Amino acid sequence: MAKIESEVREVNKPAEKLFAFLSNFDNFKSLMPPQIVNWKSDGDSCSFTIQGMANIGMRIAEKKAPTEIKIVSDGKVPFDFTLDVFLTPVAEDKTEVQLKMKADVNPFMAVMVTGPLKNFLNILTEKMEEIPI
Repeated sequence: MAKIESEVREVNKPAEKLFAFLSNFDNFKSLMPPQIVNWKSDGDSCSFTIQGMANIGMRIAEKKAPTEIKIVSDGKVPFDFTLDVFLTPVAEDKTEVQLKMKADVNPFMAVMVTGPLKNFLNILTEKMEEIPI
């Protein structure tokens, strides 16, 4: 089991609004880097392709407003995973955000995927500052 965490990032948005935005996969497309293609979503689930790599499916398994969203792998994926979104209010319009992923991969695969997945999680948290809310 590989454990991958984003950096803790302070985002200048209220936790409640970030939670509402991130609780709907229809909004996630704006956070995705350019190598994400074939995006499909229906609010509670999404699927996409990482160019040259793999198809990924995810669904929201649990929500604890306004501080936590638990996302799990869905459908045919290269490995099972969970992705937890943690939102910690620090002021009325500031929230600390951290993403934590657990990926069910063998130690050899963990070495290969940890770096790219950590980079991906950091990109998501960086782009949260750009959310128009």
